[in-house]
Amino acid sequence: MSERTNGTTNGTTATAGPSAGPAAERELNAERLLRVSARHSHDPLTEIDWDAPQDPDRFAIPPHRVSLYGTPLWDSMTHRQQARLSGYELASTISAGIWFELVLMEGLVRHVYESDLTTKHAQYALTEVADECRHSTMFARYLTTTGYPSARPTRRAQRLGRLHFLLNDTTMTFAGAIFVEEYTDALQREMIRDDSLQPLARAVARIHVIEEARHIGYAKPELERRWAAMSAPRRALFRQGLALLAQQSVAEVIHPRVYALAGLDPATARRAAAANPHWQRSKADWARKAVLFFTELGIIDRRSEYRWRRASLLPGAPG
Repeated sequence: MSERTNGTTNGTTATAGPSAGPAAERELNAERLLRVSARHSHDPLTEIDWDAPQDPDRFAIPPHRVSLYGTPLWDSMTHRQQARLSGYELASTISAGIWFELVLMEGLVRHVYESDLTTKHAQYALTEVADECRHSTMFARYLTTTGYPSARPTRRAQRLGRLHFLLNDTTMTFAGAIFVEEYTDALQREMIRDDSLQPLARAVARIHVIEEARHIGYAKPELERRWAAMSAPRRALFRQGLALLAQQSVAEVIHPRVYALAGLDPATARRAAAANPHWQRSKADWARKAVLFFTELGIIDRRSEYRWRRASLLPGAPG
């Protein structure tokens, strides 16, 4: 996915020149992303074979990334039951993705409303909204194709989304996008590399990875600029708010309904997953790039670190 670079496209580097300031660099980055979008945008409704048969014995995500992998409960399940659970967990992750993409789109549209639409920066924001619209439609189509019963988030996530709308915090929108997109990107890149998995799941992952790479390249420099201009008291509040958002986003990934759908007792399965070191390691692995970026910026520090540890988003962290 060559577009996921800092200021580079097909081996050429976009430079703002020695006299260019942040506004010019912002425009150059947006211009580059617009060019890449024009060449590498996808229509999932026509490019994915939605009618292809699905093998019930194939996993949707790598087995060692399923929340119960390695537990006695996992060992008591048949191979087909394990594969079915993997499918429900991917569907739950995709359902959570729809929730977050709707929150992100609202934030991006608000950002454009407050910007100058003649700038490349604002025009790319609208391009990203168009990408996210296709992604949410693709995700919804995946859920209906695989029989997952709902795309609605938990009530807790709905409340958090409404709070985000109320706070009108565009900076948090960019930070949340970086976390969620890096987190899901790590899982989906694993899926793309594993040809033993369900072809439909891998096709959805491939399109999402290609296009989300651009979105991360848009959000990171924007967050860097905003963070540099933020006051110390505002930074302290922002650290805690982002940690809370990350916690909730990860909690939303595995909806409690997945265990009941797989024929398991939800309470027993949730306890097993919460205590499962394999699952804790998976979450830390998927969060690694975002955590590194936030730590380098100073967004994750000693005072906010405990929330990230509670969510198993730091290496060796307890659940």
